[in-house]
Amino acid sequence: MFEQVKDALVESLNIDGEEIKLESNLKDDLGIDSLAAVELSLDLETEFDVEISDEELAALVTVADIVKLIESKQ
Repeated sequence: MFEQVKDALVESLNIDGEEIKLESNLKDDLGIDSLAAVELSLDLETEFDVEISDEELAALVTVADIVKLIESKQ
């Protein structure tokens, strides 16, 4: 699942895949701002066929949080 989320981050936000680790902080390490987070959310919803609420999106801090959220919805 991590590899799929990593690929989605790379494609959605043009981030170097080498920078993405499970413990990477979305804002501090990957530079994801609120607009990029919304764009990522839409891409993740399409990629994994899930719905991510605004509250869930706001609670995401690390890449691991994204993986856990997607796994909980599948």
